[in-house]
Amino acid sequence: MTVLGTNVNARNYQITERFEAGVALLGCEVKSVRNGQISLKESFAKVRNGEAWLMNAHIAPYPHGTPAGYQPTRDRKLLLRKTELKSFIGKLQEQGLSLIPLNVHLKHNHIKIELGIGKGLKKYDKRERLKKKESDREIRRKLGRK
Repeated sequence: MTVLGTNVNARNYQITERFEAGVALLGCEVKSVRNGQISLKESFAKVRNGEAWLMNAHIAPYPHGTPAGYQPTRDRKLLLRKTELKSFIGKLQEQGLSLIPLNVHLKHNHIKIELGIGKGLKKYDKRERLKKKESDREIRRKLGRK
């Protein structure tokens, strides 16, 4: 599995469950994604009319040919089975849960996106995580010197 892009803002969520979905892309978008020209930084996933959509993911125009009027942040349909879709629609209706794109990767020569169902972390949770990271760094530093 080759990771082509990750969502750096996903660390602000506590991910409880993960799904893998295909993405409906244009030919020039596939070539651009394979070159690593995708950004999930501001992206999110949404369920609309019984279908899952990837919103605001930026795929740069392919330099060797892109259709006229191409929009890099257009909405893209996520390809999921009905059972998967129904299971996470029920979970999303619980309070505070979100559908977050985690990364884009190649699997058997197909572009897939990993989605996570999670709850946003509070400010104090983020501070706790930073304190733990800092203390772990100190421990590693002291063990490395001895």
